[in-house]
Amino acid sequence: MAKRQGPVGRDARSASPRTPPHIGTLILLSGLSALGMNIFLPSLPNMTAYFQTDYRLMQLSVALYLGVNAVVQLVVGPIADNMGRRPVILWGLVLFLLATLGCLLSPNVELFLLFRMCQAVVVVGMVLGRAAVRDIYPPETSASMIGYVTMGMAIVPMLGPVAGGFLDELFGWTANFWLLILLGAMTLALAYFDFGETAQKSGKTLIAQFREYPELLRSPRFWGYSLTAAFSSGCFFAYLGGAPFVGTEVYHLEPGMLGIYFGAPALGYLIGNFLSGRFSTRVGINRMVLWGSWICVGGMAVSLLVTATGIGSAETFFGFMTFIGLGNGMTLPNATAGALSVRPHLAATASGLSGATMLGGGAGLSALAGALLTPQTGAWPLLLIMLITSALGVAAILLVIARERQLGL
Repeated sequence: MAKRQGPVGRDARSASPRTPPHIGTLILLSGLSALGMNIFLPSLPNMTAYFQTDYRLMQLSVALYLGVNAVVQLVVGPIADNMGRRPVILWGLVLFLLATLGCLLSPNVELFLLFRMCQAVVVVGMVLGRAAVRDIYPPETSASMIGYVTMGMAIVPMLGPVAGGFLDELFGWTANFWLLILLGAMTLALAYFDFGETAQKSGKTLIAQFREYPELLRSPRFWGYSLTAAFSSGCFFAYLGGAPFVGTEVYHLEPGMLGIYFGAPALGYLIGNFLSGRFSTRVGINRMVLWGSWICVGGMAVSLLVTATGIGSAETFFGFMTFIGLGNGMTLPNATAGALSVRPHLAATASGLSGATMLGGGAGLSALAGALLTPQTGAWPLLLIMLITSALGVAAILLVIARERQLGL
């Protein structure tokens, strides 16, 4: 594992009495962001009954969360470049705890969805965790380190739906949110004592920080990397919006079993992130992104063929989702490192804008998948959406490669 970058590390240490965070802290911060997104998904049918509402309305808890997540990412980058990473992360975790408590106490679905949107503030851990990696490590190793961070992050969402399904069966759906409060409080304490500042404050006003967005927006390479990440992860977010319905209504899985099956992509994601951490520096980020994107396309194409033959089942549907996780595990850390390295002095802003692009598209795809799926359609609409978005990811990284050849990079 690479050592921390000398100059950046010394500057960060001189700016704060605390040292830069350990890699384990960055993993937990990112993991909490991911866990809040999917732990309760096996409980959606029971939550629908509890709030006496329509299942499609309850599914919006995913799309709305992702949409607000995208908006938060747009503003948190410039704020963190202005104020520093540490205070933004601490306040974000406090607000997440309050929002989670609001979800638990909500008397109706409207208030629940409102507090659910507020929960999205926890994304500061994911955004600024990636930015901290770029602060601490040099460009040539940041892709590998982001791979290690997101590899650890994959463990949490892989176990989250499994734990959520069993917690629902044992104690009801509220147990998932009590677990989020417990883990959020523990992560807040860890960040307070371990997350020292990693970046010098820019000294610019927030308005000046936001005025630097055009510098990123004018970069074709930044957009190429960001769109590659958005399209590649888009198939996963469509999965988040549609797989609970497919598992429950098409294959009639119980919450506990759905939770186990639902973790299939995260298993592939874990392997893909390990490959990124191990080989990105040696192979190069563009090649890793391209290979990962093709794996996503191949997995969805075969899954569609299996479904077309009439031998599709819950096992084949969720089993082929492992390829989505594997491809994303190779694509996302490398595409993220590419986006952050285009303008290194705007690392947090780039992380936020890239993440907003990814999650904004994810919110739309999640809602689209939920709207198109019915017991009559089966899994077809979801699989088609996932194949198209993963193919667009291949096209985006090919444009980046062509642009770099044009620039002689």
